[in-house]
Amino acid sequence: MKTGLLLSGGMDSIAIAWWKRPDIALTLDYGQHAAEAEIKAASVTCQSLEIEHHIIRIDCRSLGSGDMAGTDADPNAPSSDWWPYRNQMIISLAAMKAIALGVTHLWIGTVKSDGTHLDGTQGFVSRISDLMAFQEGAMVVEAPAIELSTSELVRISDVTPGGLAWAHSCHKANIPCGSCRGCNKYFQVLDDIGYDLDRTR
Repeated sequence: MKTGLLLSGGMDSIAIAWWKRPDIALTLDYGQHAAEAEIKAASVTCQSLEIEHHIIRIDCRSLGSGDMAGTDADPNAPSSDWWPYRNQMIISLAAMKAIALGVTHLWIGTVKSDGTHLDGTQGFVSRISDLMAFQEGAMVVEAPAIELSTSELVRISDVTPGGLAWAHSCHKANIPCGSCRGCNKYFQVLDDIGYDLDRTR
């Protein structure tokens, strides 16, 4: 078995990297505004853990709307950062690279709170895994933290405060805005687990 992790550079995927130690990690720049900070966070994580790291760059900005794309939200959008079918797009792009690297099991960073969206549910993960297995390479897609909250995941992962300090969760920019949904989640989790990242710098 060869494992790959879709490593966005956010708290969830960084914690999974520390917890599961995949053979390789893949980070995507698909046109999101915070791509460079996410890549930096993922790269530092992989260097710290000695994980082989691959970066995929494909500009899909014209397909998104709202915070992550730097445009007005689509009137049909369920939230301020809507990229229709984003998770299946990202998983498919990562799998295209991963399969060429011999990966048999691709891990994604879905956590319990993501279940508010259909593409954050076990049903979605099972369906996309079945689809990948049906096609070339029989790849398995798994979400090892899907039953955990982010706070629970961070606690069991043994990620250090210094390792977590690199996480970039902002949806709007390479420098955290402090007000988007991603930033709000980041600070809430830090409060929950009692980390003071200022002491790690």
